[in-house]
Amino acid sequence: MHIGQTLGMTILERVDGRSLLTWEATPEYGFPTASGQVIHGGMVTTILDSAMGGATWSVLTEDEVFLTADLRVEFYRATRPGPLTAKGLVITRTRRLVFCSAELFDADGRLLAGSRCTQTVLEAGGVAGRDPRSERGADLRG
Repeated sequence: MHIGQTLGMTILERVDGRSLLTWEATPEYGFPTASGQVIHGGMVTTILDSAMGGATWSVLTEDEVFLTADLRVEFYRATRPGPLTAKGLVITRTRRLVFCSAELFDADGRLLAGSRCTQTVLEAGGVAGRDPRSERGADLRG
């Protein structure tokens, strides 16, 4: 099962080098602080990574898959429980690389975190693009 399905993310858009997804961050994904519950940074990173991955899928052919080669995240303010929106964007694509960015917003439109990544494009027929447990070699795009 794809991580987005596991966490309950909703893909609103995935086209032309862009993706938009939402996720309801519940207190169980965070920890208490003196100023209130804060969502774990790993969860923030996951939603940003998923948004950039969605943008990347939208520029690949059916014969291509990708792996993340580099991922950087900047946390601008604490992410609190509630609805979150992540916007992913392909900055540029070469034959073998895709450069992306993403931003995470709360329900009030406040920018919470930003991210950039480099994706390495691979042929879909290789091990990286197929689930070895599947008889059909199902595509991992989720």
